[in-house]
Amino acid sequence: MKRILSVIIISALFCNVSGQQRIRKDLTEGWEFTQSGLDEWLPAGVPGTVQTDLMVNGKIKDPYYGIVERKVQWIDKVDWTYRTRFDIDPSWTAADRAELVFEGLDTYAEVWLNDSLILSASNMFLSYRIDVKGLLKEQNNELSITFRSPILEGLKKQAAYGIRLPAINDQSETGQIGNNQVSIFTRKAGYHFGWDWGPRLVPSGIWKPVYLEFWNKVRISDVYISTASLTDRAARLHAEITVESDSTAFCNLILSDGSAVWFSEKVILAAGTNLISRDFGLKNPKLWWPRDYGDQFLYKITTTLSDSSKVFSEDQTEVGIRTIRLVQDPDPDGNGRSFYFEVNGVPVFAKGANYIPNDVFLPRVTTEEYGKVIGSAVFANMNMLRVWGGGIYENDIFYDLCDRYGILIWQDFMFACSMYPGTPDFLASVTEEANQNIIRLRKHPCLALWCGNNEMEAAWGPYDEKMGWGWKNLYSPDQREMIWHAYDTVFHSILLNAVNSLDPQIPYWHSSPSAGMGILATNETRSGDNHYWGVWHQKHPFEDFNKYIGRFMSEYGFQSFPEFDAVKKYTEPSDWDIESQVMTSHQRSGIGNVRIREYMASDYVIPKDFSHFLYVSHLLQAEGIRSAIGAHRRNKPYCMGTLYWQLNDCWPVASWSGTDYYRNYKALHYFARKAYEPVVPDSYHRGDTVEFCVISDRNIRMRGTLRIRTVTFDGQTIFQQDQPFRTEPLGISTKVKIPASKLANGRDPNSVVVITSIVADGVNASENLLYLVKPKDLDLPAVNINTRILEDANSWLINLSSAKLAKNVMVTWKGRAGIFSDNYFDLIPGKQTTIRLSKTLCKDNPEKEIQIFSLQEAR
Repeated sequence: MKRILSVIIISALFCNVSGQQRIRKDLTEGWEFTQSGLDEWLPAGVPGTVQTDLMVNGKIKDPYYGIVERKVQWIDKVDWTYRTRFDIDPSWTAADRAELVFEGLDTYAEVWLNDSLILSASNMFLSYRIDVKGLLKEQNNELSITFRSPILEGLKKQAAYGIRLPAINDQSETGQIGNNQVSIFTRKAGYHFGWDWGPRLVPSGIWKPVYLEFWNKVRISDVYISTASLTDRAARLHAEITVESDSTAFCNLILSDGSAVWFSEKVILAAGTNLISRDFGLKNPKLWWPRDYGDQFLYKITTTLSDSSKVFSEDQTEVGIRTIRLVQDPDPDGNGRSFYFEVNGVPVFAKGANYIPNDVFLPRVTTEEYGKVIGSAVFANMNMLRVWGGGIYENDIFYDLCDRYGILIWQDFMFACSMYPGTPDFLASVTEEANQNIIRLRKHPCLALWCGNNEMEAAWGPYDEKMGWGWKNLYSPDQREMIWHAYDTVFHSILLNAVNSLDPQIPYWHSSPSAGMGILATNETRSGDNHYWGVWHQKHPFEDFNKYIGRFMSEYGFQSFPEFDAVKKYTEPSDWDIESQVMTSHQRSGIGNVRIREYMASDYVIPKDFSHFLYVSHLLQAEGIRSAIGAHRRNKPYCMGTLYWQLNDCWPVASWSGTDYYRNYKALHYFARKAYEPVVPDSYHRGDTVEFCVISDRNIRMRGTLRIRTVTFDGQTIFQQDQPFRTEPLGISTKVKIPASKLANGRDPNSVVVITSIVADGVNASENLLYLVKPKDLDLPAVNINTRILEDANSWLINLSSAKLAKNVMVTWKGRAGIFSDNYFDLIPGKQTTIRLSKTLCKDNPEKEIQIFSLQEAR
């Protein structure tokens, strides 16, 4: 980084610079590209990727369709050149500074401007700002970029390093380079090289905006305002304003929120990079809170550098005032530590999911798509997402939306499930990457945690020779020391120091999962965060979600397929078998199909029909994850977070996601919405007894009645008990224990459902349904579901009812299920359920294209 010069704050100087505010010229139009050496130029999209440009020009088919992925592996093994020509306004040449800005180049790139080499890039996660004042012409400037093959560059780096490093999700065999996992040698999104839910498609290209920027004398490059402390009536704030100056300058600096000036100073700026650091107070601040804990107030702050007559540089940013703390207090027995987030002094139970990039070809993810994805988290009552370390540091719009909707962000640095080299060049690149991305993201009030990596400490097992995934056993003692030294340097020094220096208000956690420095996380860990994969990888039953509970469950999950309508988008009818070549290619977990079938056989009658099998896979996943969420929530405050794997997909695939690539909600997402409500009635089996309670995330005391009743499948109430309850703020009521035999009240447990509800003023909570036997053992009756469709201004209202219980009713419109306000629900006899279908999707009455399906028909 540039050396930062201190700013002298003075009391009686004025700004004597001359100039104008920044002028930006967009350079995303008029590009063309060719495979290097062929001179076959084709139109290109910027931002974009080689693969998407080849698709648009008809040179390749969609890699997501069928098994086309395998036919396009040649693309990442050749070089590609992009070029454009542009003119500039003659008046701009008089500006003091002219800079060419690349917000993102993927990845190995040589940039030429008018035959001058101006940049050699090698890190996808960096932005670049290049002084080009002496190189620009008024007309016919040529900008050219050659992207070298990330695979060939990786092979060179691997050979130079001398040893191969573990990277278990790098699908090098699919990439047609044999057993050479070279992804870790390149600072590029790891999932591009394949994962157990993603394809092997390695893009290159100008993946973020590119533009010219002209400015005179001074430029505000960053404004960072953090909350140092809060009281009931005041906030103590800290501002750091970074200013680039072309020469010594005298300016007025003003920071205001539109209605009041937060502070104003006269400053002397030295040539170069200047840091203005200022502490100040704000009375009666409006605070930013996570979703359901309060409002998400954002101050709109304008920062200006000016003299008495004109503004020379101006910056606008949004500021959320809040404090955040990762609380790790020792337990009274000394055998563990808490792990939870405290916002504005209030403990927060984190409810959410892990988040991966929304596409392999990142420039295709539009602002509208980001809105859908964050909207899906809001829909599901989430208050936290974990940005996983094998993807990217997300675009600004992602964090802006999380600020707006109160979604806390657990932010991994981009390292996952691998070990990385420790060469000087690599470490220098990581240092710059950390600095740039911390500075870019630290302003967002949604940011709750910086985490060094995903699963690397657990995989290596550094503190116990018997622990880990067997990686360290592959190396000699000297090699192991070299590999661990690189790890220690990155995660215990470089990243830790960068966070402490640039964003000290936000905690740093070195690896996930971890029980703390020097202690490895296991299923039984009493400290830190936990990735529990006993269910799925170790074939533990779903009931074990109640057994293995950590302080913060940051990963766990179960797979399902996309809905049938989504599968049709990448298959032919001849592929409609989960063991077909195409369906197997779109299932990247080697054990996935077998594991789904094994668990399904335990709980459900396995359907023979392909579409029914997909449907039941949704139910299986949803019930499993709902049981986990319930276990975690009912064990607070011991457990204070539950983030299942995963929210979304990057291509159409069988995976652990709750929403598929086409943004359809799976059954899991609907079940999570109910399981994550702020106040929920809870019921679960404990041996021959069923336990009931009320779980509240409200920061108030609550009183009411917990109503427990058993209903037969034809609608008779055969048991009812009304139990007064009381919860403390953010608490859980006393548990009610009732023998299962008493709930069945002499009836066949195969034909009854236990319904738990809350009767209390001001509480909007879903009913909780509990069956006394597994779904495959239910004596489900034949049903006739009545449907009536009404409308309001924005939606079609679909009213459904049945005289007998209809299990897991799935409503589709034109074959799509994951687009309604609710789905996959149980219809209680004699009770009407209303769901909504937005008129933005369906303009005309949907009656003719609505279909109803239930578990009764899937047997």
